[in-house]
This record gives sequence, C-alpha cells and structure tokens, in this order.
Amino acid sequence: MSPSQVFLRLRNHIKREWKIAFLTCFFLGLLIHMPVLLSDIPNHDGLDSMYFDQNMITSGRWFLSVACGFSSYYTLPWLIGILGLSFLGVAAAALCELLEMRKTWAVVLGSGLLAAFPALASTFAYVYTLDGYMLALMLAVLAVLFVKRRRLGFLPGAACLAFSMGIYQGYLSFAMILSIFAILMLFAKGADQESAPAGKVPAKGRGKGKGGLLWKKLPEALHYLYMGVLGAGLYFGILQLLLRIQGKELDHYQGIDGLNPGAVSGNGLLAALGDMYRDFAAFTLKGNVLFQNLFSLTAVCVLALSAGVAFLFLIRRRKYWKNPFLFVIIGVAALALPFVTNIILLISPSVNYHLLMRYQWVLYAIGAVALVSGGSPGTKQGAWLEWAALLSAGVLVFCYSVTDNIAYSNLQKRYEKTYAYCVRLLDRIEQTEGYYPGIPIAMIGVVGDEQFPPTDITLPVTSNMIGMNGDILLYRGDNYRIFVQHYLGATLNILPAEAMTDMYEHEEYVAMDSFPGPDSIRIIDGIMYIKTENVSR
Repeated sequence: MSPSQVFLRLRNHIKREWKIAFLTCFFLGLLIHMPVLLSDIPNHDGLDSMYFDQNMITSGRWFLSVACGFSSYYTLPWLIGILGLSFLGVAAAALCELLEMRKTWAVVLGSGLLAAFPALASTFAYVYTLDGYMLALMLAVLAVLFVKRRRLGFLPGAACLAFSMGIYQGYLSFAMILSIFAILMLFAKGADQESAPAGKVPAKGRGKGKGGLLWKKLPEALHYLYMGVLGAGLYFGILQLLLRIQGKELDHYQGIDGLNPGAVSGNGLLAALGDMYRDFAAFTLKGNVLFQNLFSLTAVCVLALSAGVAFLFLIRRRKYWKNPFLFVIIGVAALALPFVTNIILLISPSVNYHLLMRYQWVLYAIGAVALVSGGSPGTKQGAWLEWAALLSAGVLVFCYSVTDNIAYSNLQKRYEKTYAYCVRLLDRIEQTEGYYPGIPIAMIGVVGDEQFPPTDITLPVTSNMIGMNGDILLYRGDNYRIFVQHYLGATLNILPAEAMTDMYEHEEYVAMDSFPGPDSIRIIDGIMYIKTENVSR
C-alpha cells in the first residue's frame, strides 16, 4: 500500500474516543505544564543530567538509556516534553479503551485527570528523564490492554510490562491496578449474562449451577496473572543478563539491591504488609496531594459518592444480587487494591517513596469517572449523577492544574535564588587573597538557614512534591561546580566528598563563619575552605 492508503486505513481504525483522549491529554498537558516546557530550570538532580546517557542498569533500569535516547541525552525540555505528552496521550487513549469509556465527557475528564495529576508535575521537575518515564507508563497500560483484547494477549502484554519495568519500576502498580479493574469488569459481564433472561443469552453462554459462568471466566482472568508473572520474570532475566555482560551489580539506591524473590518473608512479610496498608491510608487521607483545600476535598467526596451510587444502580439494574460470588470477588479486589498500589514497598521496603512513584493514585479518580459513565441509568437520576461526576472531576482537574503551577512558580524562584547566591559566592571566591584558577576547594552543599532563612511560601501545597519545594538547588559540593560552570561560565575545582571526610573536625574550620560572613572562606595548606552552614558533625 502507498503511504496515503496506510494513513487512510489507520485513520479509519482509530476510534473517535481515542482521538478525543489523546488530544485532550496532549493539549491540556501543554497548557498546564507550559512553564516548565519553555524554561531550562534544573533541580538538584537535573544539574548532574544536562547531558546524561541514562545508563542506570545498576538501578534496574536497563531500558532507560534506549527510551530516553530518542530525544538525545541532552536536557531539552520542549522536545522531551512533547515526546512525553505524546506517550501520555497514547496511554490516555488506551485507558479509555481498557475502561470502556465511551461518553465524551468521561473521556475528556479521564484524560484531563491523567494530564493534571501532581505526580506528573513532579516528573517534569526531572524533565531530563520524562520522555522515558511516560513511555514506561504507556507500556504499562498497553500491557493490560493486550490481555483484555487478545486471546493470547498475555504474551505481548508480558513483553510490554518487562520493558516498562526496564525503564522505571514505579509503574508496575499502574499495570496491577488496571488488571484488577479489568478482572472486575470481566466478572461483572459474566454476571450480566447469568442474570439475563433465557431468550437473550445463548444456551452455550450460560453457566451451569450457581456462579457457573463466573467460574468460566476464571481462566480468562488468570491471563492477567500470567502477564504479570511472565513480564516480571522477563524483566528480571534481562536485568541479570545485562548486569553480567557489563560486569556490574545492583546499587544500594532505593534498596534496589534487595530485588529478589525471597527478600521478604515470615514476620518481615507481615510487617511489610502492615506498612503498605498504613502508607496507603496515610497518603490518601493526609498526603496533601489528592486534595489540598475545600474545593478539591469536596470534589473528591462528590466523585466518590457518585461512583458509589452508580454502582448501586448497576446492582439493581443488572440484578447482581443473584450472583453473590461477584461480591466476594469485589471484596477481595478491594482488599488487594491498597496492596498492589504500594507494591513497591514489598519489593524495596527501604525505598524513599516519593510522588514520582505515586502516579497510580490517579487511577482511582479515573476509575470513578468510568464507573459513573458506564453505570448511570438513562433516567433523570442518571443524568444528575453524570453531572455530579462531571463537575467534581472538572474541579479536580482545575485544582491539580493550580497545584502544578504553584510548584513550577517555586521551581523558578529556587533557580533565581540559587543564581543570586552563586553570583555572590563566586565573586567572594575570586576576591579572596591567594585564589588562583584551579585552586582545590573544599565545601559542603547545604546552604545554612541562619544567614539565608527559608523563604519558600509554597510548602502548604508542595510539601510532598519532590523536586519542587525548598529554596535552593544546591545540596552537594558538586552541585556548585556544575551550576557555576553552566550558568555563570566559571570553573571551580571542587574536591570530591570522600576527600573532605575530616573537614568538619578541623579546629580552624569550626571557628570559621558561615557564608557570607567575613571569615567564611579561608585558604589553609593550599586548599580553599568554604563554610556554607554553621553545623558540625
């Protein structure tokens, strides 16, 4: 076929709701995240990643280098952002297909929630890796969709899951939650067929005995388990092979070196389970992300209530009470959801569980929208129910957009404060008697809050948004070197941290002032010591 024929066939096979989902997610994402797309604002990790080949196999991310290679290994916010939002738009379309959202309002708001959720803003703070992470999220959604749409879909689904984890393991929960949603929908359809009058369902489609058709759905439901087991096994096998080829071992970072099937057992498993459920409740109710003010709290409550009422309508209209086994499945799923949402805590109990790893919480809001969209009856009550869900989800999208932009505003201010601080510091360094280009410099990275008290006014909003809060971008001596080099055009010979282990014990260093004090910079035995905070070990 010619290119024109291929494009025409593709266009004819793309459903209307897929187009709406992609375009909503992409263009709303552009509008919300434009401040960071049009700026070059690094955070502390971004300073080290202005050019970074993303070879993070020691963190288990063996496919990240390939995933981020499309945009080059330079930090190019606009290009990376466009690619990332494109991948996210495909994920939004796949989500709509997976959750069977057909009504335009539900497609728009489900995709809007995906584009606005604050976890995405935190990911944009690490923009140098955003395109790879969004590709991982897209693959996680496609993994589940393959299982749902194809008889042997667990095979390509397992490959998608393996490569998703090879980019970033944090989206494993995304796939697991969606698998539970898909299984619930599978059994609900089975219950529909059992409850239908005899003339509306072929005899071969009817179950034998109570719950017969539901049990017939079990082999199909197990395909999601096959996908997960095969995908995790493929990921782990490729990881071990590449580690051997490169002669490397897993790093201690985020406890990834504890990645093995027997890492948690016995009493440790029970303790880990308790931590997972407690963390789920704590983040949901007090995480300062799902809701931050009266508007978002009301919206969350109304959306949850709307979903609950829609479920009751479904029970009555489709006579689910005739299939008590369905309620057992729903109960088991409700107990399993907090577990799979926090599965990372079982894999790596010592992980620093920050917002980048909590994107999966948005699926509960999107799932509520899908439930109302598909479960509300075509009556006056159903219309009111849809309006309630539409308005509450719309308020959430707006509130999340405001949160994102508050965070971006503070990120810009952090850069400006860091720039001003480094200009003053560099001037003092160059004016110090005995300074010469290339002199060894010993300094720590933290900026003392005695001379520079905290001025971040966004903490009530950004307290849990990693990479966004705080006043300054500098945490290590090497951060100064990179910032001064790339933004001030000077070169400092900052000593590595291991060369300064005894620096805090020196009497002369302890007696020094903190910058910008008059005695905050000294040259001792040919080394320039700079004291940035008044704290000793």
